[in-house]
Amino acid sequence: MRMEKDISGCGIIGIMNEQGEFFSGELAVDSICNMMERGNGLGAGFAGYGIYPNFKDYWCFHIMYQDEGARVAAEEYLNGHFALKHHEPIPTKRVRTLRSVPSVFRYFLETHDEMRGLQGGEDDCIIGCAMEINRRIEGAYVFSSGKNMGIFKGVGNPNEVAEFYQIPEYNGYIWTAHNRFPTNSPGWWGGAHPFGILDWSVIHNGEISSYGINRRYLENFGYHCCLSTDTEVMAYLFDLLVRRHGLEFEVVGKILASPFWNQIERGEDNGEKAFLRSLRIIYGSALVNGPFAVVVANSTYMVGLNDRIKLRPLVAARKGDFLYISSEEAAIREVCKDLDTVWMPRAGEATIGRLKDGHT
Repeated sequence: MRMEKDISGCGIIGIMNEQGEFFSGELAVDSICNMMERGNGLGAGFAGYGIYPNFKDYWCFHIMYQDEGARVAAEEYLNGHFALKHHEPIPTKRVRTLRSVPSVFRYFLETHDEMRGLQGGEDDCIIGCAMEINRRIEGAYVFSSGKNMGIFKGVGNPNEVAEFYQIPEYNGYIWTAHNRFPTNSPGWWGGAHPFGILDWSVIHNGEISSYGINRRYLENFGYHCCLSTDTEVMAYLFDLLVRRHGLEFEVVGKILASPFWNQIERGEDNGEKAFLRSLRIIYGSALVNGPFAVVVANSTYMVGLNDRIKLRPLVAARKGDFLYISSEEAAIREVCKDLDTVWMPRAGEATIGRLKDGHT
């Protein structure tokens, strides 16, 4: 392992099989550990899709607790709002080098009929419940809240966090992984990546200097940031723009990483110019400033996106039905030597992987 650190920050990797074929989380572990120098031991994590086939129809909350009182209060809240189908501690393994480890539980939940009939539907109710726990119950943090997927994260190097959660024992059709190098936010278990809401998960390399504006904009739609890390806004922006506003990922890329005004005006297509002007006017507060590279996933898609002048590295590759998006080509070749194609996505251009029809 190289001991020097990479000044371009965190390591990110996303691996998707677009036919929905399952593969072990060990692939993501091997890939992210190839970028060990991109972290400093203050955060790492994984997200897997398709990992709970026996409970795939139920919402799954992963919750970390700082003390027993927080667990009692959170479970009382869950029992009052859901039908609790199954719950248990998340299986973990003792890792000697990990410190201040919270207790972590998972809950498989079914919503009541009246919740599904409320304005905004079941999804908005799940968001409201997850945020209510994070805001109101001290020492309890919901860090995953989707169906048939789960986020696993903590303070440590990626190999340590993977061993703690026993990631290689899970199988899924999408895996994302992160190795954190905190800059302007604390390294704590809830602040590690990925961040998620519903079945969205986001891993991020960089810094969101527009965090304050983005956060206040999201509060108008009922999203509240509670985890003391700027990346949290990115998860909520994707949910707002894609799920609630129904926008395509290509359009979302033009909102979050919008061209500069002078770039828009230099365009030759008047229709495109008018469209981009409208996006800037309508969604100006959703523009994400600062250097960033993100990989975003949900149960159907995996998307990579850079900031509008590509201040953070991002590379993509394909091999058969597999799509890879990472900070480094070396991390991809660690798990797939013979790639069909490799490319560097352009600034502000979304790289999109999609689950083929009929596969879940």
